Amino acid sequence: MSARRPWAWPLVPIYAGLSRMSQAVKLSQQRSLFWPVLSVGSLSAGGAGKTPVVIALARLLQQEGWEVDVLTRGYRRLGDGVEQVKLLTAERGGDIAVDAQWFGDEPVMMAQATGAAVWVNSDRFLAGLAAEDATELNETNARRIHLLDDGFQHVRLARSLDAVLLTREDLDDALLPAGNLRESLAALRRADVVVVREDEREFVEARVRRAMRTDAKLWSIRRNLHFDGPLRVLGAGLRPLGFCAIARPVDFAKSVLSAGCGIIDTIAFADHHAYTLGNMDEIIATAEKLRASGFVTTEKDAVKLTAPMRERLSAFGPLMVAKLRVSFVDEAQVLHDLKERLR
Repeated sequence: MSARRPWAWPLVPIYAGLSRMSQAVKLSQQRSLFWPVLSVGSLSAGGAGKTPVVIALARLLQQEGWEVDVLTRGYRRLGDGVEQVKLLTAERGGDIAVDAQWFGDEPVMMAQATGAAVWVNSDRFLAGLAAEDATELNETNARRIHLLDDGFQHVRLARSLDAVLLTREDLDDALLPAGNLRESLAALRRADVVVVREDEREFVEARVRRAMRTDAKLWSIRRNLHFDGPLRVLGAGLRPLGFCAIARPVDFAKSVLSAGCGIIDTIAFADHHAYTLGNMDEIIATAEKLRASGFVTTEKDAVKLTAPMRERLSAFGPLMVAKLRVSFVDEAQVLHDLKERLR
């Protein structure tokens, strides 16, 4: 087992004990919504790829005729209370980066990608109540469902299904604060579904199945990067500089390189970092030093770039956005498992 912060090993038992106590208290206070709740979560504190899976699940359910909304925390947002994400609103200046600051980067990204109603609040039960109150039930047989984003540890809200993402990196990570795991592999006993990456399945399946319940399901996802525009991976030239503010920047760099985009280096900021014009100057200074041809960043980062930030970058070179798209390897099996669970 590896530790990102070896000095914190003595604190791990304290964290584990407090976490167990907190979970017990939250379970005793669990509340239920009227519509079924499908939770997508992970054992790690970030970087497992929950948001793209929520988007993929929302699209799949929408194709099957379900009315879907998303309940999410809105991490580090400026707004307060329960709100539905509104994109490019006139009262906030018509700039999606301003909306990302107000609602959070991932909620805006999910609303953009799915067209579903996305409700933000740290208490996802209150967000769910608002979603249900805002919807007119015109049909008695309307099929409606909540997707709970990053919900595995949010046990105050009852759910019909718990799907947990697990990566190869998670298997040998340590608990917080020494590592990046919120819970150990033993917590997979609570999961109804474990979701793994297609390219990692052969490495993780045996260990994962030992930790899962025998009646739990294992889904595989396929991850691909999509580049807009006619030039695709060459949209920022032959020598783009990458930058991102995500939990696992190394994964971003590897994915972009694997997709055929020859980035020369990557500048990493803290996860959910709020960009400034000063950051753009730092990025440009590095690009000048490395003689970069342009820039490439993630979809999550792109929604936080204001118009002046984009203008400053474009004065040096083109900006390309790498969009991570997730699909289920066996959609028919996923739908079958969901229907069985929701019956």
